[in-house]
Amino acid sequence: MDSMNSDPAELAARLRHAYRHGATAPLRDGLDPTDSETAYAIQTINTEHWVAEGRRIIGRKIGLTAEAVQKQLGVDQPDWGVLFDDTLIADGGELAASRTLQPKAEAEIALILKHDIKDPDATAQTVAAAVDTAMAAIEVVDSRIADWKITFADTVADNGSSAFFVLGSVRKPLAGLDLRTCGMAMEINGKLASLGAGVACLGHPLNAAAWLVRTLAKRGVGLKAGDILMTGALGPMVALNPGDRVVSEIGGLGSVSFTLKDDR
Repeated sequence: MDSMNSDPAELAARLRHAYRHGATAPLRDGLDPTDSETAYAIQTINTEHWVAEGRRIIGRKIGLTAEAVQKQLGVDQPDWGVLFDDTLIADGGELAASRTLQPKAEAEIALILKHDIKDPDATAQTVAAAVDTAMAAIEVVDSRIADWKITFADTVADNGSSAFFVLGSVRKPLAGLDLRTCGMAMEINGKLASLGAGVACLGHPLNAAAWLVRTLAKRGVGLKAGDILMTGALGPMVALNPGDRVVSEIGGLGSVSFTLKDDR
């Protein structure tokens, strides 16, 4: 579907403004809800803007891989966004609540690559051969769209609703891991908040990673050794409040945690 008559650069600037000044209305006044191409063009404009300002790309995130999250947001396909070096939080560390707008947490499996990969026909097996280690991770998603009233195009344009992420300290090679049936439990302030399993992530986290490699390759983009891949939620995302401590445990990969510091 063709995009509406609105300048992608203007919509990109509107999203950048929202980071500092508060969430904006949905972009549907200038972006059709199903127009993924223009949405990714908007995302690219902002990525290039931030790279020019000195931010460094260290990987990609895959979103909307779990059916539960797709239902929460009313969409039916994955998306992807860019991970920047200044959005990584130390395991067990703190994230200032003032750096977020309307954050939510989701537990994921992260992968770090040991080889470059750019393959329009990538499979879970070819991706596995390029992976160095896997680890438990938490993604802090956030939306620059008011009240999370997003369409698929909104979230794509908004860098996949990416905000921050935490990588677990325990990192393991894939050999011996069962990333399909491994269980996930995420607690907020010691209370169970989300349950899931590897199979919730497009049937297997490596399926999600292969989808990303294929999708990027068709755009002429490859992934590099050392890149981080956040493969997508294993269960429902959970809204966060200042002061919350989030701990996620994933079978075979141990735990990962952070605190949303109340600095407001």
